[in-house]
Amino acid sequence: MLISLLSNLGNIDFMTVITYILSTLVVVFLVLPLHEWAHGFVAYKLGDNTAKRSGRLTLNPLAHIDPFGSMLLLLIGFGWAKPVPVEPRNFKNEKIGMAITALAGPVSNLIAAIIAGILMHALIAVLTAAGIVVSVGSVFYISSGGTFWAYVIRFFMYLMLINISLAVFNFIPIPPLDGSKILMAFLPDSAVEWLYAHEQIFSIGLFILVMAGGLNGGIITALQSVLYNFIDWLTALPFSFA
Repeated sequence: MLISLLSNLGNIDFMTVITYILSTLVVVFLVLPLHEWAHGFVAYKLGDNTAKRSGRLTLNPLAHIDPFGSMLLLLIGFGWAKPVPVEPRNFKNEKIGMAITALAGPVSNLIAAIIAGILMHALIAVLTAAGIVVSVGSVFYISSGGTFWAYVIRFFMYLMLINISLAVFNFIPIPPLDGSKILMAFLPDSAVEWLYAHEQIFSIGLFILVMAGGLNGGIITALQSVLYNFIDWLTALPFSFA
């Protein structure tokens, strides 16, 4: 994403780039730790205390940050934190417990996107009442004195976009992503064992796919767009009655 913005510096001002960097840093230091904590917390509630014993049942970013995954998130919009350790054998039902634990991560990103959307639309409502923002249909116009607020609105918009991108990315049913663990709940044990046995190969293939831009466009981008539009509409709804 940052690479894309920098390649269009002729059409995008410097403050837009800074705004995106700040929003990504918030995701790295607040949301990615929340994502991993959600995995560990749900696993703990389902009977596995591996994350707790490993010191990972915390929101402290230092316990979760993966420098390389954080850098990729900043540069291309897809990234990760250090995976929270989970031992499926501690669940009453290994596949179901693992699926629920995996689901908690991307759900936390969707919740973060909703919170960002609420804050964005609350700010727009306040600025509209103050005459700084004027809306014409679905288009917002910022007065000449409201330039700072335009970047704050964009900051929340980027938070929504990044979290939605992370949620969609993690729902992809390719090991080691969360979507694969959800898929495994519906597969026979032999298929699950095969996927786990070849997880490293899938991980390498996924990394190559990400670096080659193979996740840009197509169904991934379409899902991100649909989710963004839905969350944007949903979070704007309470303020439309004001």
